[in-house]
Amino acid sequence: MTDNEIIESAIQLAHEGLSVTFPVKGWSMLPFIIGGRESVVLRKPGELAVGQVVLAYVYGDRYVVHRIIGIDGDEVTLMGDGNIAGTEQCRRDGVKAVATHVVTRGGKQHDLYRPWRMRAVRLWRWLLPVRRWILAIYKRTYLKLI
Repeated sequence: MTDNEIIESAIQLAHEGLSVTFPVKGWSMLPFIIGGRESVVLRKPGELAVGQVVLAYVYGDRYVVHRIIGIDGDEVTLMGDGNIAGTEQCRRDGVKAVATHVVTRGGKQHDLYRPWRMRAVRLWRWLLPVRRWILAIYKRTYLKLI
């Protein structure tokens, strides 16, 4: 199976009402989701809101797991928490699933939308101008320890 076939199967299961645990690759969602070490639980999308982590098919013909940073009519703007610049866009129907929890290697699930976590996300967004240096330190210290 190709990556796209696996992703599309996960989307289909989520749309059938099942929760799907989906592995995340890369560092684009640091520090809130560690690619290669953690997974997300996906569910069928309902009403979309800024701050949600979603699996979306973005313009440029690829899937991403990123956070919604803006909604303007039918256009949704996404950005990975670990990105220092650049956003992706998709239409509302391009949002294929919403992540509800992050799952650690040990199998523990953590709610992505607890109040403390959402405050941390807002602070992280505000720190965008200095995120480059914070991420560099994070990658060189904490990620090497785990």
